Formats: sequence, structure tokens, C-alpha cells
Amino acid sequence: MESIVLGGGCFWCVEGAIKGLRGVTNVIPGYSGGHVENPTYEQVCGKGTGHAEVVKVTFDPSSIDRIAILEVFFTCHDPTQLNRQGNDIGPQYRSAVFYSNEGQREDTIQVIETLADAFDEDIVTEVSPLENFYNAESYHHDYFENNPSNPYCMMVVAPKIAKTRAKHAHLYE
Repeated sequence: MESIVLGGGCFWCVEGAIKGLRGVTNVIPGYSGGHVENPTYEQVCGKGTGHAEVVKVTFDPSSIDRIAILEVFFTCHDPTQLNRQGNDIGPQYRSAVFYSNEGQREDTIQVIETLADAFDEDIVTEVSPLENFYNAESYHHDYFENNPSNPYCMMVVAPKIAKTRAKHAHLYE
């Protein structure tokens, strides 16, 4: 098993897009990339912790490779937006890959280079070593699945997940 930490705006979107991929065994929302230990959602939203909303994706590399997961990740958000995703604005919504080994870093750079021409703007995804990961509060886990009628989920999360699942349908169970 292997884990990689991905941030692409609201963690509800990324979690919903990654869950259900063949070979993915766990997707945990959390916070990473900052300097405050065990931050709360309110602290992270206050923009002073340095953390991004992220998901920790655990997967079986013999069932799904890292490149495929990264391609799904880059489909479910806009990696050209600096410190935001649509109307979600702030450094906590930045596009980021926090890698735990050199292979993850190299694969991330490769996917960014491969996808660069698919976007009108430059990809601004942060690619940094994983230094910390803190689980988000329990109510954030499976948020989209548990709250599909929430207006934000209906207007923002659902379309991103639908787009991602349509493009990568062959990767889902």
C-alpha cells in the first residue's frame, strides 16, 4: 500500500472524485503544508496556519498506478488557479501535491508536464515534500456522500465529480 496527499481546493470535492477508484482503499480529508499542529477547520479557514485542505489517498499500486491517481486529481480541480478554486479563495484551497518519496515527486512533475498543454494558463500546483498531515474533523469525512442535498455539494461538488468520473470511468469500480 502507498499513500499520497493531494490538495485541490475543497477537500469534499477531491475526496468525492477519488473515492471509488479501483485500488483506492482509503481517502481521508485533512490538513497539510502548514506550521500549526493539529489545526481546526476554523483555524485553517482563517488563513493563518499555512495548511491546505487535502486528502490522504491510500492505494494499492498493483491495482492502480500513481499516474492514474494524479490524472484523476488534475481533472477534478483547476490546477491553474493560485490559492483558490472558483469562489473558494485563500491559500487553504491551493492546488498541491505533498509527496512522501522521490517517485511520487517525479510522477507528479511528469503528469504536470504532460498536461501543461491541456490548460490555457500555467499549472501552479505546489509540489512539496510531506511534512505533516492532520485528520480533518469527522464531519468532513464522506461529506459529499452524506450531504448530497447540501447546496454547495449540488452546485460545486457534484459537477466536478461527474466530470471526473465521466472522463476516467474505466478507473472506477
